[in-house]
Amino acid sequence: MVLGAPFLVDGVTYTPADTLNYDSVGYAQSAAGQGVSGAHRTLPLPSYVEVTSLETGRTILVRLTQRGPMTGADLLSLSPAAWSQLGATPGGRLPVRVRRVNPPEAERALLREGGQAPARMDTPPGLLAALKRKLGLPAVAAPVPDPAPVPVARPLPAKPLPVEAKAKEPATPEQKMAPAKPSPAPAKAAPPASAATPPAASASVGKALYVQVGAYSTRERAEAVAKRIGGAVSAAGKYWRVRTGPHKDRGQADAALAKARAGGYADAKVVPAP
Repeated sequence: MVLGAPFLVDGVTYTPADTLNYDSVGYAQSAAGQGVSGAHRTLPLPSYVEVTSLETGRTILVRLTQRGPMTGADLLSLSPAAWSQLGATPGGRLPVRVRRVNPPEAERALLREGGQAPARMDTPPGLLAALKRKLGLPAVAAPVPDPAPVPVARPLPAKPLPVEAKAKEPATPEQKMAPAKPSPAPAKAAPPASAATPPAASASVGKALYVQVGAYSTRERAEAVAKRIGGAVSAAGKYWRVRTGPHKDRGQADAALAKARAGGYADAKVVPAP
């Protein structure tokens, strides 16, 4: 790991520092470089950062290998491969978020060898809007897609009285009945909603579990991840989910979750069957 001495860029002094929780927004520019790499003025070399496009929410893993940019006030420069993986238009500048991370060794090796790390989960529109405001950009966020529904045991509605029972009720409204003529027992015997709870709860017992690896803005990216991990792709609003399963019990689901996270999918989680 290399830090180095302070240096000047356009009259501004930059002092390299080992900032573990580095998280900043700014602009990126394209520059020469090998593999999915980048240049930063102060973080140690090499370092690993997640770079998020504030235009699309797409996030990639980048290996910082150089000092720079050496002109202007941009936050970092990206190699052509990184620029392409981020989906940025060639040339120009791109508003980004740069967050230092500690990826697994398998992903570090991929970047060292000139490859690409697995795609990250896209940044949610709400967070994207907040990051844009932090940079002073119009915080126009796309609608947040509804989260996948989670099955919940709910009471069944009380069944209406049979027609025959209703026919036996007095025509006079119950509220106006004289004390000597209380409401017939059948009218009070309607099963309360809570009585239906046990069947509904038992119906949800034994449902299969899935491991959701991520949600992606394009079907192509989702299918690439699904192929890599042996999962399946399903639509969820404007996003594409990647899941593995079904897993018959929690133990099997937890084992699949650990395998997904070890493979670099840190945001993977266990979800119930839809």
